[in-house]
Amino acid sequence: MARQSKPTMSRALQRRENIAGYLFMLPSLIFFLGFVVIPMVICIFISLTDANMNSSGQFVGLSNFIRLWTDSAFLEALKNTFVIVIVSVPTVCAFSLWVSSAIYRMKGPVLSAFRCIFYLPVVTGSVAVTVVWAWIYNNYYGVLNYIIGPKGLGLIEGRINWLGDPKYALGCIILILFTTSVGQPIVLYVSALGNVDTTLIEAAQVDGATDFQVFWKVKWPQMMPTTLYILVITTINSFQCFALIQLLTKGGQGTNTVMYHIYWTAFKLTEQAGHFGYANAMGVVLAIFIGILSAIQFKLAKEK
Repeated sequence: MARQSKPTMSRALQRRENIAGYLFMLPSLIFFLGFVVIPMVICIFISLTDANMNSSGQFVGLSNFIRLWTDSAFLEALKNTFVIVIVSVPTVCAFSLWVSSAIYRMKGPVLSAFRCIFYLPVVTGSVAVTVVWAWIYNNYYGVLNYIIGPKGLGLIEGRINWLGDPKYALGCIILILFTTSVGQPIVLYVSALGNVDTTLIEAAQVDGATDFQVFWKVKWPQMMPTTLYILVITTINSFQCFALIQLLTKGGQGTNTVMYHIYWTAFKLTEQAGHFGYANAMGVVLAIFIGILSAIQFKLAKEK
């Protein structure tokens, strides 16, 4: 019997389908170009100038980028930002995986309750969350000093100014960022664990695999796409830490980050008004670091 050839689509019909597809994409494409691509190009251009609030500036080439690496304030902000990323990203991923592994087999109402509890800080406004944490950390009437102080557990002898002492301030910011970042990864990991192929798990258990071996050899590889997504979004969110700094410390007590330093340089610096060109150079450097770390995460995830 002669092989029947697959029906081919006419060029006119294919052209109409392509046009229809591009028309459906057009609103998102316009939004992407108008609010992502074009601002990025403008940011790169301004970073090559000495623009400020009073003038559009003149072209200065790479002078702003060279100046960055001799600016002690920027280097301190960059160091604090990397500390936040290095501490928060692994802890958020590990804690989220541990919690999701413990609750994903629970019954519907109980599982939904846990999801709601952990996800609530994500959907709560950052200002409201920050106000609550500011009350917890308050060195006069804060609940943290009361619980671990002489009248509570007795772990400290007196009041600690958590947000006013450089020894504790950055750690307090990281703790708040941690509590507001674990909600989405927990929900994603619960879904990923629920979608793991149970036949592979049963086969591994029949072959005598331990619980750890089942997790590492069966579950973990199937969860890698979810893990990659969580790593990337958590890294980006950690690099972009701004609201907590603005509302709690305003960059003082060793908590200055690149995002806050960009804001301060562009809108708060009073010498000849805001230094837009210099601030944009910081933004470009920050975007490069985020891109490099994201590429490394993609590379490592593919190797797994």
